[in-house]
Amino acid sequence: MTARPAPHRREDYRHERLITTRWMDNDAYAHVNNVVYYSWFDTVVNAWLIERGLLDIERSPSFGLVVETGCQYFSPIAFPDPVGGALRVRSLGRTSVRYEVALFRGDDTLASAQGHFVHVHVDRTTRRPVELPPPLRQALQEILAPA
Repeated sequence: MTARPAPHRREDYRHERLITTRWMDNDAYAHVNNVVYYSWFDTVVNAWLIERGLLDIERSPSFGLVVETGCQYFSPIAFPDPVGGALRVRSLGRTSVRYEVALFRGDDTLASAQGHFVHVHVDRTTRRPVELPPPLRQALQEILAPA
């Protein structure tokens, strides 16, 4: 068994967006249910891509498919907490990218949860892997975490 990772620090991330919790995000245990965290991960990454003109969900000739995901939870988040969804890239391959996302409750400096997912970039029609387009690769390098 591997050692439990430490929560990431907010300052270690290159991009952040505000996420508003909703009453329905809480579960029977009075905190945000784990499935919502994964939805927030998707929101942080895809909003970043769309806002930079790197993904048109209806017309882009290629896009990323999630092939791996994971999350570690450290402290609860509950409605009405504001959440900072922070994003960075951990690694870039020829056809893939590993995103890391951390969720920070309010002004907390340590992550309440952190995770990753790997996108493999595929052709819209064939669903076969394709190289990351140059504009996408360039933008991803801007939020690439130091090794």
